[in-house]
This record gives sequence, C-alpha cells and structure tokens, in this order.
Amino acid sequence: MSEKLMDDIVSLAKRRGFIFPSSEIYGGLGSVYDYGPLGVALKNNIRRAWWTAIVQQRDDIVGLDSAILMNSKVWEASGHLKGFTDPLVDCKSCKRRFRADHLLEASAMTMPGMKEKPIEISHIRCPECGGELTDIRQFNLMFKTHMGPVEDESSVAYLRPETAQGIFVNFSNIVQTSRKKIPFGIAQAGKSFRNEITPGNFIFRTREFEQMEMEFFVKPGTDDEWFEYWKNFMMDWFTGLGVRREKLRFYEHPKEKLSHYSKRTVDLEYEFPWGWGELWGCANRTDFDLKQHAQHSGQDLSYRDETTGEKYVPYVIEPALGLDRALLTFLLDAYEVIEGGRTTTTESNKEQETVLRFHPSIAPVTVAILPLNKKEPLMKIAQEIRGVLNKRWAVAYDDTGSIGRRYRRQDEIGTPYCITVDFDSINDHAVTIRVRDTMKQERVAIDQVAGFIAGKV
Repeated sequence: MSEKLMDDIVSLAKRRGFIFPSSEIYGGLGSVYDYGPLGVALKNNIRRAWWTAIVQQRDDIVGLDSAILMNSKVWEASGHLKGFTDPLVDCKSCKRRFRADHLLEASAMTMPGMKEKPIEISHIRCPECGGELTDIRQFNLMFKTHMGPVEDESSVAYLRPETAQGIFVNFSNIVQTSRKKIPFGIAQAGKSFRNEITPGNFIFRTREFEQMEMEFFVKPGTDDEWFEYWKNFMMDWFTGLGVRREKLRFYEHPKEKLSHYSKRTVDLEYEFPWGWGELWGCANRTDFDLKQHAQHSGQDLSYRDETTGEKYVPYVIEPALGLDRALLTFLLDAYEVIEGGRTTTTESNKEQETVLRFHPSIAPVTVAILPLNKKEPLMKIAQEIRGVLNKRWAVAYDDTGSIGRRYRRQDEIGTPYCITVDFDSINDHAVTIRVRDTMKQERVAIDQVAGFIAGKV
C-alpha cells in the first residue's frame, strides 16, 4: 500500500505538472528533479508562508541571502572539511556501494561516533548479492569545484552543504546594521548541495535541495527556554497549515547520537509511506559556530549588551526545515482518493476521484474561473472577474469540457474555490462559488467575490 501510494504521488506530480525528473529527455539525472508550473507555485507559497511566520510577522528576526560559494576556510572552521562524511562500504562482488551505518541499523546494531576508529562489519554481507564487503571508509559529502581558470589547490571551492554558515559569518554585519538586540534571529532560504550516496524516496533526499533555516541567538542560560519555544513553533506551523496532528511526532536524539556541536536536538517527524522521517530539526548549537569562526578568522564575534555592558558569545537555537521535504509532506497529507467519486454529474458518477486538500494559503491555484460556455457575454464576465482576482491570488481559467470534469481537474490539483459563471449571471450579476472540501455552492454577487475569497484565504 505504501509503495503504491508513492507511485501514485509520483505519477500525479508529473502528470499535473508539479515535479518532473531533471534532464528527462537525456535519461534523467539520479535524484535530481525540476519543479513544473504547479510545483513551483506550491514551493513559492510554502516558502512565503514560512517567511511570513518567521520574519514578516516578527520584529526579532531579520532575513539574509548569503552566497552559495564561500571561502574554503569557512568549511574548515565549521568542521565540514574533516567531519562532514558518511561511512561507506563497497561489495567486492557486485560493486554496489552502501552506507555502513544503514547496514548496521538494519542489523540492529549501532554506529559509534564518527571520531572513533572504523568498526568491523565483516560479519555483514551485501544485501544485494550476499558478497563480502570492504572495510569502512569516510566519504565527504560536499561537492567540490574550482574558481578561476586554473584548477589547483588554491582555486578549490565547495557548493555549500547547508545555509547556516552564511548566517554565522555575517553575524557581526547584521548586529551592526540591523541594531537588533539579543535574543534575535537571522533567517534565510536557499539551495544547498550534498553528494548523497543513497538518495531516494522521491524528493525526500536529493543531492540538490532547498533549506529554510533560522539561527536564533540567545544569552547562555536562556537557551533551554528558547529551545522549547521553537520546538513547539515547528508543530504549530505545520498543523496551522492543515497537516494532520496524528501524522506528526517529536523525536529526541539520544545524547550518544548528537552532532558534535549540539547540546540537544529534536526532530519533528512525519509519518511518510515508508515510515517516520525527519521533517524539521531543532538543534541547540550552543556557541560552537561563532567560537569556531572567531578562532579561525581572528575576528571578535562576541556580543556586547549595551545596557549592562556584559560581553559574551551567544548560544544558537536552530530550527532547520527542508523546503522539498515540506512540499512532499503537504502533497502526501493533502492527497485523498475517493472510490466511486463524489461529483454528481452523469459522466463522472461512480468514478474514482482524486482530491488534494491543500490549505488555501499554500494551494498552487487559489481560484478557478469556469464560464459555463465559450459564448459572450459569459466569457466577458469571466475575464473581468479574472482580471480583478489575479491581482491578489493565483487564478486558473478553464472553459473546456463539462463543468463536472472541470471541477474534478481543479480538485486534483488542490484548487480550493471554483467560480462558475452561468446564464443567470447576466441578469443577477452573481456567480456560483463551489468549495473544494465541502462541495457546497454559494451564490455571491460579482462585486463581493474578492471579499468572499479574501475572507476564506
């Protein structure tokens, strides 16, 4: 059932223009995807909803857009050059490559910390062919490139594996220019790149992805309180946008599995078709990052309280969310198949129907305008309504096929409201608005349509 659900989601995503395999005409590129017209609209709406809640509606968080390419010393200071690795093994027979920790977890074993010597896994066989596995070796996940015309060690650069470091190296710049006082945060959304060995589950784990990260700087001693605040924020944000509470849970990382910089990490997980998976992580990074960059750069990255004169290196609470995973979550959670259908038109009765129940604020199309036929003056009225509404919302226009079929097309892409312009509209200057989730229809005066939609969205 789970495998079928993912197959159905992948099929729907491509058929309706949400997500396409990248470079498909050339056979594609492993675990890399392009977002089509509906996908990019959904992605933009999710990012906007996050930005609105994190930055726009608060006075203690500012935004940033740091560069993807950074000085290599940034990654030396952050520990990514030495420690951002996965433990790999190869099968000596079939030559397949695996992450050792995944194989060990499957064998009900635990993986020691990355700083310990590689453990013996000679008693584990290749899950594909049963062959013997090589010893564990470490593989750095950063994509390496070169800047300039000469490819030597002095020109080495890396595609960033996370957006957080761009925030830390700009800490002093933002303190000086924004005049924010602790506690305050810096947020940004942008692309990150990781050379994952075992990507998969559609867009859940890919090599190129977009992160929405926020670093919240606090006074040491207040970090536990702020951690709880942002942990609860994560849950409230998703449920506020319609994700079912019973499909979400918190996972507390045990101390022995915490990242080297973390005092505490909690993941908000979603129950995906293959099981529970990380959706939004909240980490108490302490003062690790600012101290590391201060040490390696020689710059003072401490904070001085202008009121008390106290000087200290702030602690950091980091709620980090993957935009692609968020989109997959909203897509899965909104997906519903209704056997036997729910529309009452003759040609669609008793057929299976698909509905995407997106929250109106993130739906890729907010309103669809459906003139009953292609004749004037219905077309004229429909176009006039479209001209008013598309200044504020994403509007679709569909005048092809029966009204029942058109309703179904909009249901399948998650459009919350459909406006039908019929022959009565000529005389009563009103239209019928149909609500996706309830299928209820309401007659609304044309000059009140925008207000009606605004009240719902």
